[in-house]
Amino acid sequence: MRYSKEEKEMWLEDWRASGKSAYQYGKENGFVPWTFIRWTKEEAETKPSFVEVPLEGLRQPPQVAEMLIEKGVIRIHIPLGMDCNRLRAALEGLRVVL
Repeated sequence: MRYSKEEKEMWLEDWRASGKSAYQYGKENGFVPWTFIRWTKEEAETKPSFVEVPLEGLRQPPQVAEMLIEKGVIRIHIPLGMDCNRLRAALEGLRVVL
């Protein structure tokens, strides 16, 4: 059976909310587990991923007002006081994968 992009996204969203492994979720919902695992890997390759870093754990000199992220030729300067949701939206708009 073939699933549309929208159907796959719906199943993947439900899987993420379940907290179960992709194998377990796929099996419990009537999928060939390896097919469902492939979907999760395809999604991971195409969607940006983020790691949240708490500011209290960073050791920054007091004069530093921004953070620099470099990946290849891309350089992103981020003000330290920037709201996390705005930052996430900006990076998703650029389709940056960190």
